[in-house]
Amino acid sequence: MSVEVRIDPGRIARTLRLRNGVVARRLAQRTERTARIAEREAPGSMGRYITWKVEEGPRGLQGVIVCDHPATRFVLDGTRPHIIRPRRAKALRFEVRGRTVFAAYVRHPGTRANDFLGRALRQGR
Repeated sequence: MSVEVRIDPGRIARTLRLRNGVVARRLAQRTERTARIAEREAPGSMGRYITWKVEEGPRGLQGVIVCDHPATRFVLDGTRPHIIRPRRAKALRFEVRGRTVFAAYVRHPGTRANDFLGRALRQGR
């Protein structure tokens, strides 16, 4: 009795790329797990702006994590010391120790970079 097995690499590749296939489900699980870590690592309310998806990329399926918060770039890269001036008013208004304070400008000391997305990617592996 003889047995013959033929492997069709094209069919295997198509099976692995199926939208609801085993690979896509595992990729979705890992992407979601990494997004949850990023939500925990994100400062303040930035975690609520994180979403994830699995999409077709140039070399097959890829997991994508997106943070739509307007200050994401400043948090990831950090900022240099800079001066903050009012845009539409004559003075800035804020509270210090329960008192309202007005200022023509403020010297911001800058912020250190916080690569919370990179940390989530390294932890999610």
